[in-house]
Amino acid sequence: MKIVQAACVISLALLTSAVQSEELSISDLPPTRTFDSTPKLAFGQVIRYGNKTVFSPCRDPSFTNFEDASSDGRIGRALDKLGLSAGKKLYVEVLGIREGDALKATDMNFAQTDGRCQMPGGKTEIWRASGNEPAWMLAFGAEFVQVKRVGKPEVAVPAAPLTLEPGLATFSASKDNQSVSLRFERQLCYDTMADAVFGWTASVTANGETLKGCAWQR
Repeated sequence: MKIVQAACVISLALLTSAVQSEELSISDLPPTRTFDSTPKLAFGQVIRYGNKTVFSPCRDPSFTNFEDASSDGRIGRALDKLGLSAGKKLYVEVLGIREGDALKATDMNFAQTDGRCQMPGGKTEIWRASGNEPAWMLAFGAEFVQVKRVGKPEVAVPAAPLTLEPGLATFSASKDNQSVSLRFERQLCYDTMADAVFGWTASVTANGETLKGCAWQR
């Protein structure tokens, strides 16, 4: 009888130990990883090989498939307009999501024919805008916003955060009789003189003169 009771006690102890072990192993499992669907800027070169478009990141010898994931196919059309379908190599900066062996581009920031990898602008140049006829350039940094125009003095005002809305960025500031206001709209903007396409149109007013062109994030 005592032998039977001992066996029952041992069996119960083993069962309890097994349940505890099972509970611990479940609780020790790592949390389920969620897929990050937030588009991020990708920098590199694209080229067409047959029916495939491949992307090579800056300072990285690897290749991955490149897919136009925009809602209306505008990225593919813009790159073909720059010569991708004709076999030209393009430098691109796109917002995209990495899924498996593909970079799915959702929006354009900047693309140029035969362009080289560019270093991020850092604090001195968070955004850049430029235009032609007349030629002008704007650099939007963390401390200053500067506008340069051919044959005219530079205009500079203190920087402040852009006012951001879906598809729109605005800013306005003045100091010491100098003023700058800008409006960037999320829309493809072509510069045929530079063989480039940008992700934003730009309207900049510097000391009362309105300038039109394109803008992109640096």
